[in-house]
Formats: sequence, structure tokens, C-alpha cells
Amino acid sequence: MTALQVPGFLTFTISIIVFFAGTAINRSVPALSRMNIPEAVTGGLLAALATLAVYEFLDIGISFALGARDMLLLYFFTGIGLNARWSDLISGGKPFVVLLTLTLVFLVLQNVIAIGATSMLGLSDGVSILLGSVSLIGGHGTTIAWAPHIASRFGLDNALEIGIASATLGLVLASLVGGPVARFLITRDKLTGSRDETLTIGLSESATERSDDEVSYVSLLRTLLVMNVAILIGYALHELVEETGIKLPLFVVCLLTAIVLTNTVPLLLPKIPWPTRSRALSLVSDLSLNVFLSMSLMSMQLWTLGGLGPALLIVLGIQTIATVAYIVFAVYPAMGRSYDAAVISAGFSGISLGATPTAIANMTAVTKIHGAAPVAFIILPLVSAFFIDIANAAVIGFLVR
Repeated sequence: MTALQVPGFLTFTISIIVFFAGTAINRSVPALSRMNIPEAVTGGLLAALATLAVYEFLDIGISFALGARDMLLLYFFTGIGLNARWSDLISGGKPFVVLLTLTLVFLVLQNVIAIGATSMLGLSDGVSILLGSVSLIGGHGTTIAWAPHIASRFGLDNALEIGIASATLGLVLASLVGGPVARFLITRDKLTGSRDETLTIGLSESATERSDDEVSYVSLLRTLLVMNVAILIGYALHELVEETGIKLPLFVVCLLTAIVLTNTVPLLLPKIPWPTRSRALSLVSDLSLNVFLSMSLMSMQLWTLGGLGPALLIVLGIQTIATVAYIVFAVYPAMGRSYDAAVISAGFSGISLGATPTAIANMTAVTKIHGAAPVAFIILPLVSAFFIDIANAAVIGFLVR
């Protein structure tokens, strides 16, 4: 096989093209929009299939330099933090506890399903761990971190490949089921969100048709300056946190930093323009998320799934069915059967099968059509990006002991 590495700037450019390709496909195939499939997911999967075809027919393995992706993730979560008002956080207190409890229960359930399914298929204990919360709730980062330990503990030489394949396929499944599940719940119970409130990410379909309140270069630069300051403070605080021995992802620190800033600076310095709930901040967040997601999906090397056989598809199929059932019969009712509950249901597929950005992308696709749900965008990232990582590490440590 010939390896082809695409440099960073070209990767970034291609990811924008991939997004526009997904937009064109969603417009041409109305069913995709009705199911709330994000444009970046449509385009990213198409690009991944294209690289798979190149590999199969030309024997060329294409990989992308993904340095820009990490920075986009910081902008995205900083934008969420800058939109978080204390009033939203207070109102989200009980829903946060409920969602955290539901996710913790499903974390255990997901591992039980993996162990049961792999046992029926005659797979090893190491594989059962990799097809549970390590790769699904944990995603690629957790998989990469734990694969060497699992390989050593169970003598599984291809632990990393199995885990990465499971995390990759889980990301695709999460992107495909979240929107349709939310649409089913919204349609069945005749739910709708607030049309008067600014979206946390992006612009609604009706807002894109209005010419008033347009974003200017001044508002965009002001927003980027505030975001950059928040990210710089986040970098400094992240180093201090690491010195204490606490392991927190950098984007979580930036998220928390932005929440503190947006609830203190406007009160202390009221004359300073602040971007909370502005269209400029929504656009920057939307741009960051869509390019991040396009870049993540188009970089999937689908040919690595080929050697794992049908067992992987069977187990993940069972996990997906269990996830959808859990959302419909547990998450949605427990969160109140409201519009916010439906939006959170769309995001829960990302928590349970994919990754936090996938969850946010699913929720964004729903709110662009049906209206804002600000509380959902606050509590879900805190659950999926912080508390669940800690709980998942404890569960994995118990399974690998």
C-alpha cells in the first residue's frame, strides 16, 4: 500500500469542501434534512467512502493532518461556555443530575451488553471490553489510552485496531440515529422550541432568510477576541490543573473558563460589549463544529474495519438498538417529555455511541429546525465531557484489573 499524507492547510480546505458537498446532498435529498442529519456528517461520510474507494482500487491509503481540528474544538466549547448564563445553569441543576444518573446507568449497561454479546459470539474478554464503554462512550481518545493495557492484560495484539474500528463505527452510528430519534419524539408529541431566543449554535432556517441584524466584521472580530482570551486563560489554568494530578481535557477547562467569564465580566465591566447569545458567536461556534465534524469523519480510514469480520457489526448493531430503546423509554421520559428532552435525546446518541461533538451536532441540527434549547447545550457537554470520563475510567479499570 502507498501511504499519502495530506498536509494541514489542504486538509482544512478539503473539510470545507466536504461540508458544502454535504449541504448540497441534504438539499437534494429532503429525507436527510427531515431526519436532522447534519450536513457535515453527510459530506464527511461521503469523503470517507471516497478514500475507501481509493484504497480498494488504487491501493493508496490516504491520511489527513488534523492539527487544526483540536483548535476548532476549543473554539466550539468556548462558544458554548460564553453562552451559558447562571440562570440557565441553575435551571439545569435537576436535569443535569438526572441526565448524569441516566448516563452512568447506561455506561454499566453498555458494558454488560458487550460482555454478553461477545460471549455468545465466542470472542475473548479483551474484545468484550473494547466493544463496550471503552470505544463507544469513551471514543477514540479513551480507546488509544487504554488499548496498551488491554493488549497486555489479555494478550490481544490487535487491541488498538479493534478499539479504533469500534469507535469509528460508533461515531457514524451516533451521527445517523440521533436526528431521526429526536424527530420521531418531536413529531409524536407535537413539541416545539422557542423561536424568539437566539440559538446556542448556528442560525435557524428562518433566521437565515432575514436581512436585519446582520453580522459585521467588527462583531466577528470582537467575538474572536473574547474567545481567544478565554482560550488563553484556559491554557494557563489547564497547566495548573495538571500540576495537581487531576486529568481534565483542555476543552473542558476552556468551557468552564468561558462560563465564569461570561457571568462575571459583563457585571464588572458593563460597558464592554460581550458576545453572549449574539449571532456572531453562534456563527463562529457553528463554523467550528461543522468543520471539526467534517474533518473527523472524512479522516476515517474505513478499510481498517474490513479484517474484523461480522462480529463487530453484530455487537455494535445490538448496542445501537439498546441505545435507541434506552433513549425512547428512559432518557426522554426521565428528562420530562419536553422539547428540551427531545433535543437531549438527540445528543444522548452522541454520548453513548460517538463523541461530545457528535452529540452537539445532532442537537444543533434539531434546534435549527425546531427552535432553541439552551439548557440542553449546557448540561450535556458537562455530563459527557467531564463526569462520564471519570466514571468510565473507574469502570474500565475494574474490568481490566
